[in-house]
Amino acid sequence: MKVDVVLGLQWGDEGKGKIVDVLAKGYPVVARFQGGPNAGHSLHFEDKQFVLHTIPSGVFRKGTLNIIGNGVVIDPIIFKEECIQIESSGVPVKERIAISKKAHLILPSHRVIDAASEASKGASKIGSTLKGIGPTYMDKTGRNGLRVGDILADNFLERFNTLKTKHISFLKQFDYTYDINEREAEWLEAIEYLKGFNLVDGEYLINGLLTESKRILAEGAQGSLLDVDFGSYPFVTSSTTTCAGACTGLGISPSKIGLVSGIFKAYCTRVGSGPFPTELNDATGEELRKLGFEFGATTGRPRRTGWLDLIALKYAIMINGVEQLIMMKSDVMDTFETVKVAVGYKVDGKETSEIPFDTFAEIEPIYKEFKGWMRDLTKITEESELPFEFMNYVRFIEKETGVPVKIISVGPDRDQTIFRQ
Repeated sequence: MKVDVVLGLQWGDEGKGKIVDVLAKGYPVVARFQGGPNAGHSLHFEDKQFVLHTIPSGVFRKGTLNIIGNGVVIDPIIFKEECIQIESSGVPVKERIAISKKAHLILPSHRVIDAASEASKGASKIGSTLKGIGPTYMDKTGRNGLRVGDILADNFLERFNTLKTKHISFLKQFDYTYDINEREAEWLEAIEYLKGFNLVDGEYLINGLLTESKRILAEGAQGSLLDVDFGSYPFVTSSTTTCAGACTGLGISPSKIGLVSGIFKAYCTRVGSGPFPTELNDATGEELRKLGFEFGATTGRPRRTGWLDLIALKYAIMINGVEQLIMMKSDVMDTFETVKVAVGYKVDGKETSEIPFDTFAEIEPIYKEFKGWMRDLTKITEESELPFEFMNYVRFIEKETGVPVKIISVGPDRDQTIFRQ
């Protein structure tokens, strides 16, 4: 048995939460492998809506074990709030969640460092969600961090204060006013709440489940184009958002990776700073934002919008070894008479099919135009009912990428999902 992986192929916000929730019906185990509460995975079903930040998107499926892997960073306050909200809907979260002891903790002082660092960058800021995630990963790689398993140690409070003191010293370089103790009491209360969960050696648990032939679905956060190595650096997140992150974020070998599914929107969006070759700063872009309700589930910030970028999509497919595609928000473009797709770039006057190394390079997209389908897709339940113009668009994407589009989402609800034969 192997671990199947679902991850985003753009700059995040592709709709991973909905798809993991849909697919979780066939998996007894769902495991989140990286990122932190900067994620905002939206789920819609039975006239209810939930936004998950840390908890895997299989939590609403009865009988599904949801594992928070070692590659995730956890803010205990946000985690507690999220759990209480889900519990209020009748879901027994403590029965359905296991947390790796090796996952790192986001301290209140990490959030202060994040805010101070971002403020100091001025116009060159990267667009951080200010959740303290970057500084937490810095402490992880700098071998200073606190992990979930540490909360069980007798001297945990001493370790916490030692790290906080280091952070205070680090903050002296910034001209930034803050209260280091602002969230501390609430944070320590949330640590006690965290102790009530099943804290596990995640790598042993997952590999043991594989030995028992349990089907496992690994859930990524953010998107491949925000990967710390292969994204548009420095406008990236602080973790490995690609398929490789499932190995390091869960403790499984590369040989244990099974089916890799890549999720993309029928168009593109991005939150925060960084390159976006197909961005539309016009009425069409505003229409995409309005129809797609493109506002961050975590920050509420309006997302930048643009046409689908096949150069970037093919790059993400290559890096991840994607075997099947999942197309989201197809219905958002129902009313567009013309739909465009970027099939190449012009960089310094030369045509290319590759993303340039220089993040700040001037890129002119080369577009191919398609006739819009001009039909409401949200009520369609079978592939045979999808309009010709829409399927022409889908088949072009398949031809260009060499990867089949196996699932098409035609609305936010769990049931608005078409599985293609």
